Amino acid sequence: MKNLLTIASVALLQGLLLSCSAPAYIEKDDTVNLADYKTYMWVETKASENDESKRATAYADISIHNEVNKELAKWGWNVVNENPDIYISYDVFVERTVTTEQQPVYSNSYTRYFFNPVRRRWSSVYYPSRFVGYDTYQTPVKEGTVTITMMDAETDKKIWQGWTTETFHSSGITTIDAQKSVRNIFRKI
Repeated sequence: MKNLLTIASVALLQGLLLSCSAPAYIEKDDTVNLADYKTYMWVETKASENDESKRATAYADISIHNEVNKELAKWGWNVVNENPDIYISYDVFVERTVTTEQQPVYSNSYTRYFFNPVRRRWSSVYYPSRFVGYDTYQTPVKEGTVTITMMDAETDKKIWQGWTTETFHSSGITTIDAQKSVRNIFRKI
């Protein structure tokens, strides 16, 4: 009985934690079997051939690469420098948005004093705080969308793409944010 209670509580906790993560979405070519592939190579995407500008999210490169490499190692895939089966690229899009939040508002509690002429005493009556409504306000936030794309090396055809959008609580995407986003994407497979 004790083991059953422990297993149930762990399952409930895990379900609660998974429900708190951001939703991830996957698009996959149904004619392709991912088990047929064993090697991959990272490619960098640019706006044009002559684009030499630095990416705004270049500091997230290492975090995303390492996390994707860990996930693909679980599949038995190996990273190579030439003649891969798949090309992998990623993109991070960070935008500023505004969220509307509401906070409940309550009145102040107070105490009133009354004089009772029959007993010739002062007595107090406590009035608790009451719900008045909601205070609505807008907060600026940053939302980031991480997209991972796999393309067949022979046909240059997109065979798999996954993405997720999360709210960042710092000035930009951190290592932990990048790792969490990649795990959410690969959890959907």
